[in-house]
Amino acid sequence: MTVTTTYLTGGGSGIGRACCQVLAREGARVVVTDINLQAAKHTLTLLPGGQQHVALAMNVRDRKSVEDALKSAQDQCGAPPSLLVNCAGVLIIAPLLETDDDTWHKIIDVNLTGIFLVTQAFTRSLLENGKHSKGAIVNIASMAGKTGYIYLSGYSASKGGVISLTKTCAAELASKAIRVNCVLPGAIDTPMAASVSEEMCESFKQLIPLGRFGRPEEVAEVVAFLLSERSSYMVGACVEVTGGYRM
Repeated sequence: MTVTTTYLTGGGSGIGRACCQVLAREGARVVVTDINLQAAKHTLTLLPGGQQHVALAMNVRDRKSVEDALKSAQDQCGAPPSLLVNCAGVLIIAPLLETDDDTWHKIIDVNLTGIFLVTQAFTRSLLENGKHSKGAIVNIASMAGKTGYIYLSGYSASKGGVISLTKTCAAELASKAIRVNCVLPGAIDTPMAASVSEEMCESFKQLIPLGRFGRPEEVAEVVAFLLSERSSYMVGACVEVTGGYRM
């Protein structure tokens, strides 16, 4: 990977933290953002490259927070980031009939609207830097967005929206030399997954040919590939990282 600056949301834990580690290993300068600044700062301690990386607080639900954090990243790095990973997300398990309005809106705001706001601000910043600025974006969706899953109506709907948003952005931005793709993880062993009951985990594992949950770094390796020139002819792709779940 060419040395460049990668902007990553939700970098304080799970798949986001693993992406930061893999990208830093590949030589990227990483701007780690998270609503929890201390978690983002802890991620920095795990990255090779020392002081070149940056940690920032950002709430993806709030346009001003998004724009302020991106401006701070550009000021500290000297140029706008050219790579973006939209990883911030929430998982709230609730039956359809027990999902209240606040829960629904929180899930949609973080998982879908957040990607819209960050992608819009990132793209504007990159294009303002010059007509020929190349970039790449990877959105973290989910297999639930493709197949749905019991008790995950809000989460599945938000991730289905991420898939559609990815394809629309990919079609619009390809001519501007910005490639947009997404990754559809299956069941991954992250702090977010800790909220899933043991019974639900076991029933999920029975649907996975590999018979186990994935590791965050297994998703991160695919993200790094999609950001690199090795995937230069991939646009609007949705890559499944699932252990074979629902092939």
